[in-house]
Amino acid sequence: MAVTDARERIILAAEQLIAERGQAVPLRDIAAAAGQRNNSAIQYHFGSRDGLIEAVVEHRLATLEVRRLELLAEQAAAGATSVHDLLEALVIPMLELGERYGINHYARFLEQIHTHRAVTDAANLESERRTSVRVIMQQLERELTELPKRLRLRRLRALPTVLFALLADHERAVEAGRVTAGDTVAWGEIVDMLAGVLIAPAVERAPVR
Repeated sequence: MAVTDARERIILAAEQLIAERGQAVPLRDIAAAAGQRNNSAIQYHFGSRDGLIEAVVEHRLATLEVRRLELLAEQAAAGATSVHDLLEALVIPMLELGERYGINHYARFLEQIHTHRAVTDAANLESERRTSVRVIMQQLERELTELPKRLRLRRLRALPTVLFALLADHERAVEAGRVTAGDTVAWGEIVDMLAGVLIAPAVERAPVR
């Protein structure tokens, strides 16, 4: 149990410190924040900085996956498959982390690591722990067939970067007291902005000279 507790404390400390200070935060600072006197504790539990970052992502996946699958099932029963519906299934569970569980640094953590393989590696989508995200992305692609394939794929690839930035901005707004964690109007605005990124019509432009 003590080993498990130490591991979780390091994960939570890494989530917060990386959110606040970036990927390059010294590992010794993370270990100290987790109450670990031994600077090699992170290497012992996670092998490396990359292993620790991947562990933080994995730590949150189960909660997100259960809720996303629940929302997808509700939408399927109601025959709802629009871009907005699919984005709600993707986004709302992440917003609920703060409102339901008091988890207030994960979006900013993701913003800091948005180029890391833990969130960019396409092979991740094959994991059973990411079934919901795979289904959502596949259905979004089907909903965007009016766009040229090149543009459709480019927008879907950009979606996580935009998503993480908007969610991180929401976390900062909650922390500053500008909105509440459960402000569903703000939630809806985030979904609307993401939908706009995906469904904006393609505009023909003259070549830049």
